[in-house]
Amino acid sequence: MLLMPEIIMAKCNGCGLCVAICQCHAFILEGNMVKVVEVENCHYCTQCEAVCPTGAISCAYDIVFEEDL
Repeated sequence: MLLMPEIIMAKCNGCGLCVAICQCHAFILEGNMVKVVEVENCHYCTQCEAVCPTGAISCAYDIVFEEDL
């Protein structure tokens, strides 16, 4: 099973920004609520978490880049 971003429904305002930014189509908007759809090609880029204005999306891992010293 693929690890997918989680939505905290109590914080979701249904704005759809995560749906619009997700290039993998991992989100759908049903009524005024966003749902996560498990997809095999999710790159786990965390853009959905970054764009969410209410902090409703949680990605379990942070992507950290180290600069060469």
